[in-house]
Amino acid sequence: MEKREDNYTQDGTTDLHGNPALKRNTGRWRACPYILANECCERLAYYGMSTNLVNYMKEYLNQGNTGAANNVTNWSGTCYITPLLGAFVADAYFGRYKTIASFMMVYIIGLTLLTMTSSVKGLKPTCHDGVCHPTSAQSAVVFVALYLIALGTGGIKPCVSSFGADQFDESDESESKSKSSFFNWFYFSINIGALIASSVLVWIQTNVGWGWGFGIPAVVMAVAVVSFFVGTPLYRHQKPGGSPLTRIAQVLVASFRKYGVRVPADKSQLYEVSDKESAIEGSRKLEHTDDLKFFDKAAVETHNDQIKDQPSPWSLCTVTQVEELKSVVRLLPIWASGIIFSTVYGQMSTMFVLQGDTLDPHMGPHFSIPAASLSIFDTISVIVWVPIYDRLIVPMARKFTGQERGFTQLTRMGIGLVISMFAMLAAGVLELVRLRIIARDNLYDTKDYLPMSIFWQVPQYFIVGAAEVFTFIGQLEFFYDQAPDAMRSMCSALSLTTVALGNYLSSLLVTIVTNMTTKNGNLGWIPDNLNRGHLDYFYWLLAILSFINFLVYLLIAKWYTYKKTT
Repeated sequence: MEKREDNYTQDGTTDLHGNPALKRNTGRWRACPYILANECCERLAYYGMSTNLVNYMKEYLNQGNTGAANNVTNWSGTCYITPLLGAFVADAYFGRYKTIASFMMVYIIGLTLLTMTSSVKGLKPTCHDGVCHPTSAQSAVVFVALYLIALGTGGIKPCVSSFGADQFDESDESESKSKSSFFNWFYFSINIGALIASSVLVWIQTNVGWGWGFGIPAVVMAVAVVSFFVGTPLYRHQKPGGSPLTRIAQVLVASFRKYGVRVPADKSQLYEVSDKESAIEGSRKLEHTDDLKFFDKAAVETHNDQIKDQPSPWSLCTVTQVEELKSVVRLLPIWASGIIFSTVYGQMSTMFVLQGDTLDPHMGPHFSIPAASLSIFDTISVIVWVPIYDRLIVPMARKFTGQERGFTQLTRMGIGLVISMFAMLAAGVLELVRLRIIARDNLYDTKDYLPMSIFWQVPQYFIVGAAEVFTFIGQLEFFYDQAPDAMRSMCSALSLTTVALGNYLSSLLVTIVTNMTTKNGNLGWIPDNLNRGHLDYFYWLLAILSFINFLVYLLIAKWYTYKKTT
């Protein structure tokens, strides 16, 4: 019997037909190329249409700097909120595989419609002398397309990384080690797609046209769909466990209903099913933890519970169900600490681009690089740092820390928060130099590029990339690892919402800064003519907020309690 069990995964995953997954036929690295290729193509499509979107808003929809930047950050933020919907559907009802497959279709419809708005007569704005005049209907169609894409990506983002990690059995020591590496290479594949998008596709949008620039991402997304389905026979599947929101609500209600009940000192007396598996479909049991003790009341069996053959789940919950809620509550402070980091990250698609638009983009006499394409150096930074981290830093750190992963996930994320401060400092110093050149040569109202190469922006992009490898990949792994089995999509989506809130916070900061600094007729920090602004002040503000955020993070990490599975 023991030998037979060794042939199957022990983490509750199944094969395509719902049977226990055979280790030798499913999962592991053999299933991952199809998932990684899908993610690479999907991210190429996403970044291919989003990296230069701020300039599309300015040129085709005739919007100013502030309006275009806020529309992009609001839409981008929505792309990181909709994963909550996709994750709920996956964890509660469809499972990750069916959710990814369904939402990819919505994604392709949105990309196709966006392509039509830049290539089909009637949907495409009319332009004269370089100025476009979109109608309200034409602008509305653009936003419908964008938000269909936001909905489509919402079903993919929180599920693909978790679905890939599901291919490795945590109870198998060798597969567990591979799971940690998977997140590094998953993020690597994201940035391969982003590299092509921010170089080739942005160049096509700038020099060939937006029709081709948006059409190619639509075709690439179709390739992503094909890649995903080809790997179907090899995948391992985690069963959906029912509504996680209902289970959380049940613990909350049961806890308050038993407000006056005393929790026994012997925690083994708390209610748990006697079966090997937990009462939650596809989930392992969780051990009791001592923090957040109030919620333990939900697992205390009272006389009324004992006399019933089937106690109501709204009055009695298992220890595992209580620990599910505790795990989510413990994740929230860590989640909140990622919002400022995401605000810094979001500057690459807005303020970095607007800053770069004023600098000399030429590479020799015949070629120039669009400002939006400079995000390629963030991507190159990630591509360089991922193998360095996985193959060099982790083995070296392991010798000193004794940790299998090199650093704990919390330490890894904290290092990224520190690095992100230096990105803002680098951007602020560059802006100081740029403003000095303007003052020296009296170039305040020039329409030409400043006599300063755009490649001076490379360090700030490269530093953001290094910070991503530590914080974003650490977040992916941390939220998957610390999430209850039946809530992994939801918790992955939760980690993604930091990017959404970071974008929203960026929009809010820009709005507040603009309102406060334009009083009494002043132009403000971020006017349409940046040569007369003070973008450096905005970068200093973000650096200060990042430092305060890091100090708070240290306190949060110190008191964090890791989950324990039985």
